[in-house]
Amino acid sequence: MNTDNLSNRALASRFGFAFVLVFVAGVLNSMNGASPAVGESVAIQSSMARFHPVEGRRGMVASQEAHATRAGLKVLQEGGNAVDAAVTVGFTLAVTTPRAGNIGGGGFMLVHLAETGETVALDYREKAPAKGFRDMFLDKDREADSKKSRYSHLAVGVPGTVRGLALALEKYGTISLARALQPAIDLAEKGFPITEGLRKSLLEASEGLQTSPAAKEAFYKDGGVPFQAGEVLVQEDLAASLRMIAENGPDAFYTGAIAAKIVADMDAHDGLISLQDLADYRPVIRSAVKGTYRGYEVFSMPPPSSGGVHLIQILNLLEPYELRSMGQHSAEAIHLMAETMKLAYADRSEYLGDPDFAPVPVEGLISKKYAHHLRSIINRDRANPSNLIKPGQPHPFPESDETTHFSIIDQWGNAVANTYTLNLSYGSNYMVPGTGILLNNQMDDFSAKPGSPNAFGLVGGTFNAVEPGKRMLSSMSPTIVLQDGKPFLVTGAAGGSRIISTVLQIMVNVIDHEMNITDATNAPRIHHQWLPDELRVETGLSPDTSRLLEAKGHTVSMKKTMGAAQSIHIRDGILYGASDPRREDALTEGY
Repeated sequence: MNTDNLSNRALASRFGFAFVLVFVAGVLNSMNGASPAVGESVAIQSSMARFHPVEGRRGMVASQEAHATRAGLKVLQEGGNAVDAAVTVGFTLAVTTPRAGNIGGGGFMLVHLAETGETVALDYREKAPAKGFRDMFLDKDREADSKKSRYSHLAVGVPGTVRGLALALEKYGTISLARALQPAIDLAEKGFPITEGLRKSLLEASEGLQTSPAAKEAFYKDGGVPFQAGEVLVQEDLAASLRMIAENGPDAFYTGAIAAKIVADMDAHDGLISLQDLADYRPVIRSAVKGTYRGYEVFSMPPPSSGGVHLIQILNLLEPYELRSMGQHSAEAIHLMAETMKLAYADRSEYLGDPDFAPVPVEGLISKKYAHHLRSIINRDRANPSNLIKPGQPHPFPESDETTHFSIIDQWGNAVANTYTLNLSYGSNYMVPGTGILLNNQMDDFSAKPGSPNAFGLVGGTFNAVEPGKRMLSSMSPTIVLQDGKPFLVTGAAGGSRIISTVLQIMVNVIDHEMNITDATNAPRIHHQWLPDELRVETGLSPDTSRLLEAKGHTVSMKKTMGAAQSIHIRDGILYGASDPRREDALTEGY
């Protein structure tokens, strides 16, 4: 989903106020250093939240929405682990952040298990239905039809969230599915006050959402009149769906009454998802992609995410350069980051896709030898035009939009980084009647045809063409960084194609520039994705720096804010958390 929801001016104006868009709750230090008792409330609200991370010692939840963070933190305080809290947060966001939180979409979860030291990747990305086919989004002139791939029932991939979160809880959690769902059920059933951010997002999406009678009834008053901030939003149909899942498990969604309603809606609107598609859906546990950067171990999401592979590829390219001595946001450092991003995004267009369908050369792409080979292309004084950059040859180098992210760590050192989405804001804009469930539009993340850009301007090749049962490529990059085998940084972001560059800059800011996690999060960002050939920058970059970059041949383009990260940094046994001020729905609030 596109997260460019605040203007640069609005972002800058918010930085100095108590309602800075940060919501991270933790089991915090008391003034005398004693740990609070389970269930004890500790205030974290601070007018200085813009500058100082939230601190904690036993556990922390960083998410974009207050109710979800409170629900996850309560699980930790009751003795649950990070996965218990993550599943609780995931279901709660489906109620309170409907533009991105979901049970009608999918995503990725990275889990670090303290007891074994293992870091695993749970892939619950959506899949193409069995009736999907390669050219399904081309018009009569063989051109990509974005309306079909984004705002029709054809745009909907088979959802993975419910089975994915249930599997995470079954394998790594300690609480029941019913307990994890209870906060979501209560909030849907009893309602919650609409925030200003939710009000604005519903207003902006009203034209699309009101084409769906069920969505119009769920999110607007009689006659399609928008709710005002402070009015209570009750979602009775969604509450009933969540209760069915709590009572009957994920089969309620995939083979039961909910599945029947989804398929009936598909049949009524020329959609492709069948009862068999839903019954057959299974999440996959994969090996996390692993790299190193300046002595830290970096674990991230493997394909069908491109995020982990290209995050590590860019880090490999940057590692020999002394970024710290160049200075954060110097023209030299930005130039090098932009040039490395171009090379990675060019490779993304050619080599990334679902590894169950295509031979993705992961080991070659993340090889330090391949990075050394590519680095010879970089001119430290001059930008390489994107039209002269082609995908590389990683095979000889093996080595012996709206999305939401949340990060969690518990008292034992287990950590979760989870990113999931409906794709664009409110997905396809369609809600299945009688369920309260919004449908994703993830099929747009396939390549309608080679070289045709998706909603985020990303181009892809044959590895990411539509095929029955195939998972579409993603940029989601939940990431866990270890130091001496223990979590050092748990992070991830929303932002479509900007997710990879957002996570990269969080890491570089913390590791290279030794910034605290709040400053690392709030710092202005840059982004280059090869095509189009422009260097996107946020406000806050010095005009002198922009001129130096233009002198190096970059086309510098000031754009809206990019990405929205939720991160936890662990240093000297203390947890430091920050949520991104680019999000509008959260407040600094404590327990």
